[in-house]
Amino acid sequence: MKDKFERHKQPWTAAEIDKLHALAKKGMALRAIAKALTRSEESVKTRAKADGLLIAKLH
Repeated sequence: MKDKFERHKQPWTAAEIDKLHALAKKGMALRAIAKALTRSEESVKTRAKADGLLIAKLH
C-alpha cells in the first residue's frame, strides 16, 4: 500500500505559502486546505501556526 503523502518533509515553496494564506483567509477548513496543497493536516497546521494564521476548525 502506498502512503497517502509522498512529499514527506519537503520545504514549503513561496507559492504554497501564498495559497495557504489565501485559503485560510477564505475560512476554509484544515482538511480542505491540506488536500488543496497536497500536504498533511499536521504540516499545514504547523506552518499556519508559524505564520500566525487562524485555520477554521470545521471538518
